[in-house]
Amino acid sequence: MKAYLALISAAALALSACGDNKPAETPAAPPAASEAPAAPASEAPASETPAAPASEAAPAASEAAAAPAAGACETVVESDDAMNFNTKELVIDKTNCKEFKVTLKHTGKMPKTAMGHNIVISKAEDTKGVLADGAAAGADADYVKAGDARVIAHTKLIGGGEETSVTVDTSKLADGGKYEFYCSFPAHSAQMLGHVTLK
Repeated sequence: MKAYLALISAAALALSACGDNKPAETPAAPPAASEAPAAPASEAPASETPAAPASEAAPAASEAAAAPAAGACETVVESDDAMNFNTKELVIDKTNCKEFKVTLKHTGKMPKTAMGHNIVISKAEDTKGVLADGAAAGADADYVKAGDARVIAHTKLIGGGEETSVTVDTSKLADGGKYEFYCSFPAHSAQMLGHVTLK
């Protein structure tokens, strides 16, 4: 019986010893838990860093809204030796642009005497008359009649590898009006004609 009691006492002591170890393990958990908040704390400065540029970007965005975007008041039109413009539409932002610059690039190789191009802008209803009078004016006049009031703007005549530009006074374009752009070199407007869209 004494041996049995001694065995039970030894078991009780072993259990109490194990119980003492468990509280010792419990303090080990709090350091792990205290490390977890430390990670977000170290991340906090990183999250603050993007916030500063975002607040600085806000004024830049409002400034961009106030002024026309880069390129909004100008465009480039390409022409070639096959009597083509690379676009059939000029979009002019009349609301934000007092002037609109059109640059014409001739990507071909032929001289202007054989395959010259220009850009002429007029009301759609005036196109045929401007073309007829331009053909009569000849190459020396860039196929545009001198002082033609129907012509809103025009570039000079250029050949392959050349470039020219013209600035359009957008106040000459009436809201709701129909306008066209074309090459006035004789017979070129059959292919080289597009519409001007106002916005």
